Amino acid sequence: MELPLILVVDDETNILELLKFNLVKNGYQVVGLTNGLDAIKFMEKDKPDLIILDIMLPYMDGYEVLRILRADPETTGIPIIMLSAKDEEIDKVLGLELGADDYVTKPFSPREMVARVKSHLRRKATASQKIEQNNEIQVKRLIIKPEKYEASMDGKKLDLTPKEFELLHLLALNPGRVFTRDILLERIWGYDHSRETRTVDVHIRYLRQKLERDPANPEYIETVRGVGYRFHETS
Repeated sequence: MELPLILVVDDETNILELLKFNLVKNGYQVVGLTNGLDAIKFMEKDKPDLIILDIMLPYMDGYEVLRILRADPETTGIPIIMLSAKDEEIDKVLGLELGADDYVTKPFSPREMVARVKSHLRRKATASQKIEQNNEIQVKRLIIKPEKYEASMDGKKLDLTPKEFELLHLLALNPGRVFTRDILLERIWGYDHSRETRTVDVHIRYLRQKLERDPANPEYIETVRGVGYRFHETS
């Protein structure tokens, strides 16, 4: 069985070698690159199972690499963990808005990083299996096609990131059920870190902007104050 391939892009040699050492030790193939342009060139010929992407890179920063990968149908579903020395909320929000699956701040624990990699790869595999088993869902003007990872509104395809689609699909499969932020983190991202619940709020906000006529008065995804979110239960 071929080992999962991880692409690590970071211009700090010590970080790159630290990640390569720990990932290889845990059974992964690893390719390490030091700039964004080389990462894009690599992706033209090879498709890794997961990418660890630093923000501050020479020639092309991590945000631009992320934009390019998320715009390409062949790479849009690859889990991407953003890595940065910055711990500002705006940096996290921007990365999540552009379609990142996770965000880790330097310095980090190699053990935690490996755990997150395992979690995202496991989540990707199980999500693919579940998606194949589910049929098309139609709620009012919204149609969700799990087998294609697509959703449309009034016949127009919605431009959703993989995590936005998975959130929408999970909520729509369980109309009326309230999901806490912690549960959504565990079910969609595959890990439990209460300090990361902002990740859920950001994804919900951008999902509503693409889904709702009036995001301030949502028709589909409701907020249950102090608890979490639920998909509107239609009669």
